[in-house]
Amino acid sequence: MITREQFEQALEERQTKEVRIRLREGQVAVAGLGGLGSNIALMLARTGIRKLMLADFDCVDISNLNRQAYTVDQIGMPKTEALKQLIRQVNPWIELEVFQGKITEHNAAELFGDYPVICEAFDGAEEKAMLVNTVLEQLPGSVIISGSGMAGTYSSNLIRTRKVTSRFYLCGDEENSVSEDESLTAARVSVCAGHEANMAVRLILGETEI
Repeated sequence: MITREQFEQALEERQTKEVRIRLREGQVAVAGLGGLGSNIALMLARTGIRKLMLADFDCVDISNLNRQAYTVDQIGMPKTEALKQLIRQVNPWIELEVFQGKITEHNAAELFGDYPVICEAFDGAEEKAMLVNTVLEQLPGSVIISGSGMAGTYSSNLIRTRKVTSRFYLCGDEENSVSEDESLTAARVSVCAGHEANMAVRLILGETEI
């Protein structure tokens, strides 16, 4: 078992000392722990931020395995607990806050109010809009990063990060959403997750422009 000091030293060697100092204080909430959220959370845990909030109501299903971070032996587990388990294997020292339940317009502001960066990773357009609007209207100290358009097997280069406002960033191709006619693959979903995670890292570092 490695020590925390060894873990920090390894991160500092890859990130540089200045970047490490800032990332060590980063706090991000991830709303929705499916293909987007589970991968975003693991990326941020590997990056070595200080604290993550994991929020979802669902349990791991066999249909999740093609694109989400979970493993076969986690089928049936609440996604919050399964993801905690995976994160602890790559970064045992990160602070984790967990909410097992539905995120609604009635509880979102209270749940995420302490987090300066919030990654939206829901499936449905209505849920996405609800969280974006709640953050923009009720949480003036928070920035939200949302995902839209990662379905299909189209070019990865169509997926981009766009700054909508000073507190709202949108990642995806903004066109190919989940439907009966579109597939979902780990590769393309992970590209979008990478965009969200990278924007979260940049915001922690004070980089706000695209």
